[in-house]
Amino acid sequence: MGFDVQLVFDADGLIPAIVQDARSGEVLMMAWMNEEAIRRSLQGGETVFWSRSRSEIWHKGATSGNVQKIVSAAADCDGDTLLFKVEPAGPACHTGADSCFFNALAPAFAAEP
Repeated sequence: MGFDVQLVFDADGLIPAIVQDARSGEVLMMAWMNEEAIRRSLQGGETVFWSRSRSEIWHKGATSGNVQKIVSAAADCDGDTLLFKVEPAGPACHTGADSCFFNALAPAFAAEP
């Protein structure tokens, strides 16, 4: 399977992937993908990533059941970041939070609940 756009991978053969809830627009998580993870995601219709800590492919939700059904996939203008809009079956974060982005950098910028 070839890609319709030229993707730019880092020196380790990885590219960052942003995952966004297709319904709410909330950014859920960021994870890394290699070519195999991208292919598996596009072929299977659910997100698959590369775990840098375990050095292996992981299908998001394979263990927890919190899979992410892909609604759309796009690359940014430079081809060096991916965006997957998904329908999540549960929380995206390993902490149990819906989104991994809940740590405010400064109190003045804290998100309203």
